[in-house]
Amino acid sequence: MPHEVRRAKLKSRQVYLVASGDLRESANRACWAAQTQMEEALGKAVASCGFEIVRAHPFKPDAGHGFIASQKEGMRVFAALDPDARLIVAEAVWQYSHHVLAGLTSHRGPILTVANWSGQWPGLVGMLNLNGSLTKAGVAYSTLWAEDFGDPTFVEKLRRWLKDGEVRHPLKHVTRLKDVRIPSKERKLGEALAAQLQREKAILGVFDEGCMGMFNAIIPDHLLHPTGVYKERLSQSALYAATMQVPESEGREVYDWLRRAGMRFVLGRDEATELTESQVLLQCRMYVAAVRIAHEFGCNAIGIQYQQGLKDCLPASDLVEGMLNNADRPPVRSAGDGKVLYDTRPLPHFNEVDECAGLDGLMTYWVHRAMGEPVENTLHDLRWGDADRSGTTEEYVWVFEISGAAPPAHFIDGWRGATGERQPPMYFRLGGSTLKGVSRPGEIVWSRIYIERDRLHMDLGRAKVVRLPDTETQRRWQATTPQWPIMHAVLHGVTRDQMMAKHKANHVQVAYATDAAAADRALYAKAAMADALGIRVHLCGTRAEGKAW
Repeated sequence: MPHEVRRAKLKSRQVYLVASGDLRESANRACWAAQTQMEEALGKAVASCGFEIVRAHPFKPDAGHGFIASQKEGMRVFAALDPDARLIVAEAVWQYSHHVLAGLTSHRGPILTVANWSGQWPGLVGMLNLNGSLTKAGVAYSTLWAEDFGDPTFVEKLRRWLKDGEVRHPLKHVTRLKDVRIPSKERKLGEALAAQLQREKAILGVFDEGCMGMFNAIIPDHLLHPTGVYKERLSQSALYAATMQVPESEGREVYDWLRRAGMRFVLGRDEATELTESQVLLQCRMYVAAVRIAHEFGCNAIGIQYQQGLKDCLPASDLVEGMLNNADRPPVRSAGDGKVLYDTRPLPHFNEVDECAGLDGLMTYWVHRAMGEPVENTLHDLRWGDADRSGTTEEYVWVFEISGAAPPAHFIDGWRGATGERQPPMYFRLGGSTLKGVSRPGEIVWSRIYIERDRLHMDLGRAKVVRLPDTETQRRWQATTPQWPIMHAVLHGVTRDQMMAKHKANHVQVAYATDAAAADRALYAKAAMADALGIRVHLCGTRAEGKAW
């Protein structure tokens, strides 16, 4: 007979706590102190409601942390749990959702995801990824977040979940597309672009899907194909091999182009802790290889996983990604006839091979190109947010920040405002340059494609990027990751808590428009295109002047 693990029943006023971590043990060890601090504060809040936390898995002395650090470990942990008990997933760190997803899909008791409001590692980004993954998997859950777990508002919501097994958030900022009158010109354009995409088709080049356990970032083929988009499943091993075949002289040509354009690299000599020229040259060779592979397979956009895969072979891919997303970038010629590939335009790249961002980025490129608007777009992490301490604005300012690269067209002073710094060793053992800058002031459209109830959805809204004093920018960088590009974003008609309650991903897609009116028109056209492709559209917030859609 099969061996059956004994499952102890929890008492009626006990609740499990699990903590998913990183696959990279260096990150787990570095982040453990923040996690223990969060768990202690959360435990006090739970106790104040008359309940007791039972940690579902122990601290591991040999590993130096108490995170679930792999899918197999997560399966073992959940196999021994009472499947009907209340369960909290507590996150103060970036985590790999697949470590706990298998157990959560079969857990019958109420599930609550909780994050601390901190940009440090950060837990809120990890929680948003888990929320998106649970949504895609069809798992019921509630979610909470707080700067202070002793805050009465948080405690009351926690008490409600402990009592009822559910806590809901109002979503009054969301408008159904069918309740919106899209102007005729933008509707016709969006529908025409959708018909063109479905007729001509497009290819997403996917260099190994499933980065860092992001289940939410994988679009099943049966949902993707009706949009006219198909995957070319490529291998990171092929990218590595192609990179090593690019002569160093070609890599140096790319490097020299970047320096002539005004990009500055912060170089050192210690490969383990500093950025070196040899790391940058390898990244430049990877850039050439990626463009050539994309052209060979006819890709309209590509995504490179890097973590986990290339991280043990090559420096970070982020510099490559930032170059690809920019129209003004180093030319790459075909190894055969010498023709410049993807000349004078971006080759859209979806960071961390996030296919939802890939489809979104491709659609954004088509819409903005047709409207004569800036075509450069990128994803960012919805990293953190805070009041502006400089007093420049009274509006709530988000930190949008992605792991190493954004298109320089988004930066103040473009390439001349771009710097290359070494990726943090905790995540990037082999280093590599980031493509860092401060996003310029202007009007943007933000969006996110996600999967719910086996259907593609899109949240779509408007925002502006504000310019903050250098001291405030530095404060925000030091509270997050100072090596990475930053965008100071103010959402139109969406509060912090509304965004957290509705958003189903760690990533958010952004694209500039020439002004507020143009951004509104671009949003309308993109909404119409998505609707015509069968994507269910939700308009979030308001227009710039506060008017409803």
